Amino acid sequence: MNEINELLKYGESEKVEFKKSTAQLEKGLKAVCGFLNHRGGGLYFGIHEGKVIGQDVSDSTLRSISQKIRQKIKPEVSPEITVLGACKKNIIKVGIEGGINRLYYLDGVAYKRIGTENVIIPPDEIERIIIEKKSRSWGSEISEEAGPDDIDEKTVRWFLREARIQRGLNILENTSVEEALMKLNLTQDGKLTNAAALLFGKLPQDFFIQSEIKCIRFKGDEPVKPFIDFQVIEGNIIEQINEAEKFVLRNIQKSVFPAEKGVQRTEKYQYPPWAIREAITNAVVHRDYENPSKVQVRVFDDRIEIWNPGTLISPLTLDDLRKPHKSFPRNPLLARGLFWIKYIEEVGTGTNDIIRECNRYGLPEPEFKIIAGDFVIVFRLPPLLENLKKLGLNERQIAGVNYVLKQGGMGNKEYRELNKVSRYTASRDLVNLVKKGVLKSTDTGKRKLKYSLLTQDASKMRQKMRQKDCENMFEKSKT
Repeated sequence: MNEINELLKYGESEKVEFKKSTAQLEKGLKAVCGFLNHRGGGLYFGIHEGKVIGQDVSDSTLRSISQKIRQKIKPEVSPEITVLGACKKNIIKVGIEGGINRLYYLDGVAYKRIGTENVIIPPDEIERIIIEKKSRSWGSEISEEAGPDDIDEKTVRWFLREARIQRGLNILENTSVEEALMKLNLTQDGKLTNAAALLFGKLPQDFFIQSEIKCIRFKGDEPVKPFIDFQVIEGNIIEQINEAEKFVLRNIQKSVFPAEKGVQRTEKYQYPPWAIREAITNAVVHRDYENPSKVQVRVFDDRIEIWNPGTLISPLTLDDLRKPHKSFPRNPLLARGLFWIKYIEEVGTGTNDIIRECNRYGLPEPEFKIIAGDFVIVFRLPPLLENLKKLGLNERQIAGVNYVLKQGGMGNKEYRELNKVSRYTASRDLVNLVKKGVLKSTDTGKRKLKYSLLTQDASKMRQKMRQKDCENMFEKSKT
């Protein structure tokens, strides 16, 4: 009763509001919103005109208060609801801490607490708060739910050891978790940031369900059921990157090749593993965590797609990704964390390195797209020769492909002579074949390019065509 006596003694204030009963809950929600946008406070049901009149209490009453607050106030909050007093003199207390993620809105209207009033925040103040919020990243905001007990100490110890080896991080492995997170700028006033929970949380999905990675292996080339493999990957983002890479590698083919020297054989995946890992890491680090969507990794027969919720950070454009550019991390604290353990470089070279790795692997350059507000990287296998007609090639291009099949390569001059066309037309056709992933170009010097096939079955088809030519010559010799 001491708390109740203190309340009655001082009455309503900047941090206290009384309501006769929960029948006044709708009015009381203005106070809840005002407390969130100010310094917190308490809303009490069962006090009227300075006297305790009591409030009926049941599980459904308490549940109704909690549900109304979560439904009506955005961003969503979970209040602390307690019952004070005893018997018919019960009081329901709704405790509200000052909101971390301002602004908070009640049915689309933002209120703040001034004295004992809940007043609408004027537009100019709303604009100022929004500008201040935009200057901070989501990762640097204090996590409303995650606490010290949610941090996995083993992961922190592993990180400190690995970061010291990889980048010379000057934090000893036996440093306390609290001090280590502080030195990594992952806490504010002793409270965990969102980035801390994502990097080192035991299960960050308890707080951020959108932080999962959804991996699907489709049958064929279309995103339809049935799935060959499906996995929802949880855990901290370091675990997620590692597990998503494993999912891809077990769902793509691996071929065996003779080694360049010696008698040993080497194994090679259809796609460059490093490039796939880099794309997954970029998706996890640079995604928009305020977007409820999840990172998706889609594996098809002919391609891999990695979907990252959120468009590019201004001023980056899709064209910039193919040129040297600076790093524009959406989540700087996450990027810095992964930098220390050499998962990323933080210099903006990631997409250029992915392109080079695909070229080295003999694959078409990856596609960068914006689809329905998501950034998507598409890795493609070269097309099968039997599917070339589906690519919309003209007769000249098909003739050029057949020429390359027989000869092993061609230049602009051979293409012009074969099709009796101008240099401009030949260049346009050949560039189009490169863009469609049929040919690859190699610089032979003196501004001359040589074109060769990128198709998956090119070597087999070339061998068959040569064998067929020999058979035809043999038949002619007999006649």
